[in-house]
Amino acid sequence: MKLTAGEKLFTTLFTKIILLTAMVGAAVRIVLLCNVSAPEGTGFGLTDYMATFSLGLVNDICAATLGFVFMWLYCVSMIPGKYRKAPAAAILALLCFTLLYLICFNTQLEEFNRGLNRVVKIILAYWIATFTLRLLCKRVREPWSRIWFAIILCIYVITIYFNAASEYFFWAEFNVRYNFIAVDYLVYTNEVVGNIMESYSIVPLMIGVAAVSAFTVWALFRNEIRRCTDLYESRWKLTCSAAYVVLAVMAAWLLKFDTRFQQSENTYYNEVQANGVYKFYQAFLKNELEFPRFYQTIPRNEAEAIVHGIYGSQGENTRQISSDTTYSPRNIILITVESMSAEFMARYGNTERLTPALDSLSRESLTFDRTFATGNRTVRGLEAVTLSLPPCPGQSIVKRPDNTGRSSTGQILRDKGYDTYYFYGGNSYFDNMGSFFGNNGYTVVDLKDYTPEEITFKNIWGVCDEDSYNKVITTLDRRHESARGNAPVFAHVMTISNHRPYTYPDGRISISPETKTRAGGVMYTDYALGRFINEARRRPWGKEAVFVIVADHCASSAGKTELPLEKYHIPAMIHSPGFITPASVDKTVSQIDIMPTLFALLGMDYDSRFFGTDVLADDYSPRAFLATYQDLGYLSGDTLTVLSPMQRIRQLRIEPTGDNPLNTVPVTDIDSTKARRATALYQTSALWNRPRF
Repeated sequence: MKLTAGEKLFTTLFTKIILLTAMVGAAVRIVLLCNVSAPEGTGFGLTDYMATFSLGLVNDICAATLGFVFMWLYCVSMIPGKYRKAPAAAILALLCFTLLYLICFNTQLEEFNRGLNRVVKIILAYWIATFTLRLLCKRVREPWSRIWFAIILCIYVITIYFNAASEYFFWAEFNVRYNFIAVDYLVYTNEVVGNIMESYSIVPLMIGVAAVSAFTVWALFRNEIRRCTDLYESRWKLTCSAAYVVLAVMAAWLLKFDTRFQQSENTYYNEVQANGVYKFYQAFLKNELEFPRFYQTIPRNEAEAIVHGIYGSQGENTRQISSDTTYSPRNIILITVESMSAEFMARYGNTERLTPALDSLSRESLTFDRTFATGNRTVRGLEAVTLSLPPCPGQSIVKRPDNTGRSSTGQILRDKGYDTYYFYGGNSYFDNMGSFFGNNGYTVVDLKDYTPEEITFKNIWGVCDEDSYNKVITTLDRRHESARGNAPVFAHVMTISNHRPYTYPDGRISISPETKTRAGGVMYTDYALGRFINEARRRPWGKEAVFVIVADHCASSAGKTELPLEKYHIPAMIHSPGFITPASVDKTVSQIDIMPTLFALLGMDYDSRFFGTDVLADDYSPRAFLATYQDLGYLSGDTLTVLSPMQRIRQLRIEPTGDNPLNTVPVTDIDSTKARRATALYQTSALWNRPRF
């Protein structure tokens, strides 16, 4: 059967966009495979390369087919009849109603992203105005269709190229395709766009992308743009639309089916093969993971019996913690340091002299030399030190809407008469920090509480660490002089400066801020921390205070396996000269154990639901919890048990190498006792702390 002009145009358009996407996707894979930051030992052979590109091609074609839906919808909307009286009135009524609804009501879109909500309202207002113009003036309709057809093609091509560039930079940062971090970044557009603008030469990149896109549209689609009015005919809308819908359904099924080929032990292989846009979609859906649905479980009564046996608890891990020593209330300053890997410190082998203050403090503190972060995001670190729980699958409790009234570090200290503060030098709405700490009894002090005189340096994330620490000092100075001055205080401080774009005040350290390097961020963070400790010790509230210093997570968690231990190793110490005797603790310690250990040192009796325990207790069983947002790790002895979706359980064994004392290798024989214990701990924690929407 001979194709009509409309059918030919639509088919050609679809084919060219699919081929362009596939070619760019193949080029991205070549770049990622040649990337110098790729982990060593990935074991790529000929069959791996063939699988990577063949499966990758299928994934790209399927994703492009689904992405073509917007072009299809636009082409279908090219109907001259929509300007007739009745259809035009219905269209205008729908557009106006939608705009008024977004203006007058607090919608889910507003809650998700206010900036995006404003953009949608602007687009609707523009659409109403231009549709009215076309309705009243027939002469503009055909050129209008042609111009917008070209614009949409440009948007498609720019999106294809810009996504390729974005995937490269995201890979350079995290060594993976888009994941849940990219989903978070979609929500916090102001901080993230500003961070990108300050970190990369984005303007030349955008100019280059725009130029290449313009040439591509001219070279590939100029004939289609001239003939766009062929899409006015009706026949193709039925035949081609039916075919497209069938292809789209098949593509959606095949994309999901192909994920089973991305479950190997080699994360690098899995990620290169995948399609980045679909990975983003998966991450968006999987921010919340129900443990019983996605992970292997054991009978609930058996799981709870294992946990109660470990902790001597009842119910949802409730128990009374009693101390053999006299309670000694002291002011507590908890500093969670942004992205501070243990590998940056000379104490753990670094030779660049990046952390003289931390190294000096570690010699004067009770230092936990084998501490592991629970995750690779700030919210995981905050969750660990505040709630003392194993990391939950999916999103951190800090970011869940139902996070009020939790059993927390702050709640225990308030019961002991403490005033509790959370200090953050940026906007605390980021990562839901303000809501979480504010709804759990903390006084939140963030960027909105700073006067202009208190800000000496600021980037997109907030004020520099010096300004943040100065705010802590002035706040606690005023409090000390107030009626509450004799009551103990707990101040939790979250730092910012050791984060891309790594900018900070000039003249503080030997590395110029113009370099915008991680090394500079680490050195400045260390400098500001050391300066704060010295200043705080001179204050009445700081002379006998206990300083708890722990990283929120490492600088990077990327590697050959999804839970590389060396990328979770963080510094942690409790510093209080004259009260706590300096010592080195070489037991395996989890981030969730730091605050329970401090409470024991203070001689506190309290009711607990914590999964963290006193590291110094005689019955302490060394272990650590660490996770991505999907994989849940349990390190016990030299065995790392990993629980993954699709009811998978894997184990790895530590086999040190000259370069990596925490190197792990897969084992074939599963230690069932450790596997059941890991399952019981994560299963019960997820059940007892599940969202209650």
